[in-house]
Amino acid sequence: MKRKDKEAVFQSKQPDDEYTQVIEGIKKIYNSKIKPLETTYNFEGFHSTPLTDSDIEAKPIVLLIGQYSTGKTTFIRYLLDKAYPGEHIGVEPTTDRFVAVMHGQEDRVMPGNAATVNQDLPFRGLNRFGQAFLSRFQVSQSNAPALENMTIIDTPGILAGDKQRIERGYDYTQVIEWFAQRADLIILMFDSHKLDISNEFKLAIHSLKGQEEKVRVVLNKSDMVNQQQLMRVYGAMMWSLGKVVQTPEVMRVYLSSFWTEKPPNCFDDCRTLIDAECEDLLHDLKELKRNAAIRKINEIVKRARLAKVHALIISHLKKEMPSMFGKKKKQEALLKNLEQEFLKIQQRYHLPAGDFPHPEKFRQNLSLYDMDKFKALKEDLIERVDESLAADLPRLMHTFPMSNPQLDQSQRNPFETETVPGELPPSYWHFAAVDKASCLSTFQGLSPREGKVAGGAVKPVLMESGLPTDTLAQIWGLADFDNDGYMDMDEFSIAMHLIKAVQNGGKLPEKLPATLLPNRKF
Repeated sequence: MKRKDKEAVFQSKQPDDEYTQVIEGIKKIYNSKIKPLETTYNFEGFHSTPLTDSDIEAKPIVLLIGQYSTGKTTFIRYLLDKAYPGEHIGVEPTTDRFVAVMHGQEDRVMPGNAATVNQDLPFRGLNRFGQAFLSRFQVSQSNAPALENMTIIDTPGILAGDKQRIERGYDYTQVIEWFAQRADLIILMFDSHKLDISNEFKLAIHSLKGQEEKVRVVLNKSDMVNQQQLMRVYGAMMWSLGKVVQTPEVMRVYLSSFWTEKPPNCFDDCRTLIDAECEDLLHDLKELKRNAAIRKINEIVKRARLAKVHALIISHLKKEMPSMFGKKKKQEALLKNLEQEFLKIQQRYHLPAGDFPHPEKFRQNLSLYDMDKFKALKEDLIERVDESLAADLPRLMHTFPMSNPQLDQSQRNPFETETVPGELPPSYWHFAAVDKASCLSTFQGLSPREGKVAGGAVKPVLMESGLPTDTLAQIWGLADFDNDGYMDMDEFSIAMHLIKAVQNGGKLPEKLPATLLPNRKF
């Protein structure tokens, strides 16, 4: 894609005041009605830490995941049109840390420990992963226009084998899951020469379960193979993904090629396709800001439903524990039959099975706690969450600012009405300007057969215009664009539209403009 086209994608800005009001409403609902339920029943110990105001206020987050040398960092440089502080690009595994690329007035690098104690940044929850991770995390701030509307998370390139996973010192998959829960868009990067999915990459993809609607797949460096090879590479990548991603839907895949400097040995036989795909991906990134508020509400709704189910599970297990003797034995029995306990809760409170956590993962966390010390059910907390789901959040959605509607062709230039006498505005030569409704009764009066009327039946209607025969012959030749001697409703309406043009002093074109063709005829 040309540089000016890419810049246009990121130059539009949204009305921040209206979105700020929505975000303030989300914070108020979460802090007053959802967060108390989370803290009471230790939601943090089983799922994720409570959200801070900076988490909710955060700009849309784009998470890049992929194996080494698939072009993640190069993609970021392409978007920013410059290197971000601390970046490294090479064919070898160069990015050895998680990097949050954010907007700032000046270029600087903030180490992980400092970033996680900064209340203005949405990374305080990363403290749970300890010093081993924080020493491999940094925030890079850059004054780039693209970062005004998003934050990009660059991740370490994934290698095959277990050596890297063991020697990291932190759980890579859990960190990916933490970022995925907060991301607005998750991009899985593949290389046209690197389609294998290593064990760690497989675990990372599995950790995205429940976030499938955010995931996009990018097949990068698509111009390093010719058209025939690209078809085979695409098929091989989808086959590899099909073995890992357990969803019935097909993920959205973009063919792309993001180079800071185009190599001389790339192929151009698919250039038009690749440029169109790159433009679609950049359009998705542009829409992140527009849809940020509604996505945040979506995440709050998901979190509230999960927190409610979690509270019901914890309080149910507390209720099942004996008051005096046999507590250890009962806890072991509840852990063993956790699936049955889930079913009891589901039936008692009429909850969908999809709202319950994975039993095995929940069992592992549950084994670390003494169930007898859990809190009993507090109905008022549950009622407040139900109220937020049933009333508060839907009411907030009604306050969303409306996007600009698509204008008719005749409305797109306010100066078109001020034309020279005898000239017609450019919008007149668009099919949207054709008044089909006023022609319908006349056309139906000609008794069309299979939706068409022969020229002999149409001729008297056209003659009523009083135009010369040679002019009407020209109009017929233009309107009967399939040249079959018949007119359907669209063609008849175009003929009447052309007659009106001549009557208003306009000149007939030598050839019917493509814009006057109905879409169904394309």
